[in-house]
Formats: sequence, structure tokens, C-alpha cells
Amino acid sequence: MTKLSVNVNKIATLRNSRGGDFPNVVKVSSDIESFGAEGITIHPRPDERHIRYQDAYDLKKIVTTEFNIEGNPIPKFMEMVLAIRPTQVTLVPDSIDAITSNAGWDTLKHQSFLKEIIAEFKLKGIRTSIFIDTDLKLIEAAANTGADRIELYTEDFATQYGLGNKEAIKPYTESALLAFELGLGVNAGHDLSLDNIQFFAENTPNLLEVSIGHALIAESLYLGLENVINMYKYKLGLGSK
Repeated sequence: MTKLSVNVNKIATLRNSRGGDFPNVVKVSSDIESFGAEGITIHPRPDERHIRYQDAYDLKKIVTTEFNIEGNPIPKFMEMVLAIRPTQVTLVPDSIDAITSNAGWDTLKHQSFLKEIIAEFKLKGIRTSIFIDTDLKLIEAAANTGADRIELYTEDFATQYGLGNKEAIKPYTESALLAFELGLGVNAGHDLSLDNIQFFAENTPNLLEVSIGHALIAESLYLGLENVINMYKYKLGLGSK
């Protein structure tokens, strides 16, 4: 069964827009777990425009499922992750001013850097995942970094699927199969939604986890948070059969 990890960045964005502590990120995250999600994901950025570094420390105290921290391994991020020791760290090559993640790692160009960073995380018992595009050569290189998993960057799939192009799934199917052969676990995230999640899961072999934030929170405005979480779990369950 593919696990659902909910990215709560948008909850923090809403909180920060009024300068107070409502909605409270810790309380909402706890509720999300009680509604059935199997993980909580955060992606703090240097300017702390949504999730703050303190949120990461606060969430560590209450998350009872899997805790996934995403981000670019700059020194401040490294220090935080090594101190918190989440279940998983997902390495994302964000530029400082990126609105959202928009590319995966070049695992050939950054091979040595990634090996060094990943080795440090694994010494602390933290599962490591690399955010990556569906380039088979880069996935082969990812296997040589010591990473435990890859997270397939799914924006292109979501865009093309929304236009009616179901053939856009093929690179993801091929990538997942290769990753499995290389001993890498497969995660996925970015622009996955209730509209496309079942099709994606049905056609992505060995999919261990999806991390979903923006769409899930937006859908919850209409359908309710608890209801939407269980809708995702139902669709993922159908896709995992």
C-alpha cells in the first residue's frame, strides 16, 4: 500500500499571513495523522516564508507516523535535520528564491556532494531520498550516492494528464522499474491531486509514498480535511492493487 504523507507548508502559509498562530501547524498536523495520513512532510526554506525552522523542532515532538523533512542541504538545513533526526530527509536542489520546487538533482554533476551529505545523514539513522526527474541516467547515478530512495518530480505528469495526455505516465513507469532494479525505493510528489493520484499509482510500480500538500489543502477547502485524506487513501489503495 502506498503511504500518504501530507505536506503542511500551506497550513503554515495561512498562519503566517495573519502574524499569529492560527491555524496552529502542530495541532493541524496531529489532526491530519488522526484522520489517517501515514506521514507529515515539511519543506522549510531559508526565508521561512511558510514552515519555520522552529516548526520542525515542534513537530518532532508530536509526529507519531513518518516525519519527512525536504530541502536543500545548506548548512542551516543540515544542522536542523541532524539534530531532529526525522524518519526521512528528502534532498531538493531549490534555489533560495524558488517559489516551489521546479527541478530534480543532476546526480552526475553533484555525485560527490550527494555522497558526502547522504553518508552524514545515514550515520544518524535517517532514511535519505533524492528529488529527481525521470532521466534514467540520473536515476542510475542516484543509486551510486548511497540514497535509500528517490522522489520522482511529478509536475510534468500532472500537467500533461490534465491536458488528457495519459502517455505522460510512461517515463514514470520506466523510472520506477529501474529504481526498483537498482534497489532504490520510489516516492513521488508535486502537483499530484485527487484527479490524477489513482492513475499515477496504478502505473507506477513499487510506489512507496506520495507527498501531497498544495492540492490536498486546496481540495479540503471544499470537501473537508478528514474527508480528503481518506479519499486519497482510498484512491491510493485502488492504485496499489
